[in-house]
Amino acid sequence: MTAAPGAPSRRPHRTTAVSRAREAAVVLDGSGLDAAAVARLADRSAVPEVPPAALARAERSWHTARRLAAGGRMYGRDTGVGANRMVFLSDEDRADQDLRLLRSHAGGVGALLPARQVRAMLAVRANQLLAGGSGAQPVIVEALVAALRLGVRPAVHEFGAVGTGDLTALAETGLTLIGELPWRYGGEPGDGGPAVSAGGRREGPGGEPAVAGRPVPPPVRLEPGDGLALMSSNALTLGQAALVCHDIDVLLRASHVVAALSLAAVSGSLEAYAAPVHALRPYPGTVRAAAEVRRLLGVPERPRAAARRIQDPYGFRAFPQAHGPALEAVDALHRVVAVEVNCPSENPLISEDGPDGGPAVYHHGGFFAAPLGLALDQLCLALLQTGRLSAARLSHLGDPDITGLRPFLAGGSAAGSGMMILEYSANSALAELRLSADPASAGHTVLSRGLEEAASFASQAVRQAQRAVDAYRLVLACELVAAVRAVRAHPGPWPDAPAFTVLAAGLPAATEDRPLTPDVEAAARLLPTLARL
Repeated sequence: MTAAPGAPSRRPHRTTAVSRAREAAVVLDGSGLDAAAVARLADRSAVPEVPPAALARAERSWHTARRLAAGGRMYGRDTGVGANRMVFLSDEDRADQDLRLLRSHAGGVGALLPARQVRAMLAVRANQLLAGGSGAQPVIVEALVAALRLGVRPAVHEFGAVGTGDLTALAETGLTLIGELPWRYGGEPGDGGPAVSAGGRREGPGGEPAVAGRPVPPPVRLEPGDGLALMSSNALTLGQAALVCHDIDVLLRASHVVAALSLAAVSGSLEAYAAPVHALRPYPGTVRAAAEVRRLLGVPERPRAAARRIQDPYGFRAFPQAHGPALEAVDALHRVVAVEVNCPSENPLISEDGPDGGPAVYHHGGFFAAPLGLALDQLCLALLQTGRLSAARLSHLGDPDITGLRPFLAGGSAAGSGMMILEYSANSALAELRLSADPASAGHTVLSRGLEEAASFASQAVRQAQRAVDAYRLVLACELVAAVRAVRAHPGPWPDAPAFTVLAAGLPAATEDRPLTPDVEAAARLLPTLARL
């Protein structure tokens, strides 16, 4: 495999302290957040930075909401919620409405979510509030951003949403912000981590409240409208979807390397990757997949026929057609995520663009996450298509009629099983991928006394997508182990190319019958490196 012509030099370059600081910051301004930036904050490889103008926008929304609330007909401030929307609050009830909302909606169930996913939620919700439109006080944004900087998080439970707002997760977050529930830290991944109690704090190194020297954000004092404004969002589902985008991007790029390696291992035909073939059906993803394989194998756009077979099995011949839709599906999900994390989804919406040219309150259904759920379902279906061909290539790599090598690429005994078991493991993971591709959007529910008679089930779709990503990673790692073994089994030295160098150093060369789980785990760890080639 060779580098693309004109590829930038990989020589190390000098960076200043200022440039490193800029690279380590993610700007939260309500308009420019994307999935990659969410992942950087979730992985703690960057810190959030809030421009003053963005905080000023949130403050204007807060002041506007307070003026509009004087009209006395604002959902959630002057009324109950859900089916109680026409129950108007007395002055006494209005005083503690926000605290009641947070307490009553903090009913999440199931396991605590991994820290990475909760941090993604915090980043998304802070950015949405900075877009303006919520009417929440800016100190809530400051507290969310402080939690990201300090490495603490609320305890958030897995189940509680159906794609019409992550009410339970954000209610648990709200109770943590006000000091009623403890912050958590550490605990990677997903065991909740130690609790930082809401009481008994002393000062941290920066003047922040702390327990045992662990700083936490100062408690927020709720003001009217804060409770519903904080909860009215799909921030958890969006944060999880952003992480899916990031993780599957890596795997789909690595897939080009793995597929190219398998193609080389079986001396496959490059005619199926010729540019004229794909110019006639110019789907962007298909064109890209074919071009990446050509680049990695160092062949021209119009390769000459030099293969042993007139044409190959589908696993090799139809890779661009199966993989291309997955590339397009993740691009589509990126677009949906970029819209949703940079817009106010709150109901009611505090707008400066009312019927009379002034501010107005709009009650709406913008939190109904159908675009997100459908995009996630599409990704899972597309991932299944390319995952099937990965498992098929793995099977072909064990076939001597295809490779010209020993059955199952075995070494040692003539009856050796070689990598036979990897077919079973890969197809077991593929079965999980197939189950995850059952569209969550096809679900149905009726809630809140019939007022909410549908749901997008985006929250379920993103959990399925997370499982699909994990399953696809394992299928691809199994294929990679087999492809490397097949290349090694051919006579001659390893080709002089970055991918082969990485793989030769990272995967064992022994071919005797032995447990292959460590090989697959090592291959999975190598996939992010392959994605950068």
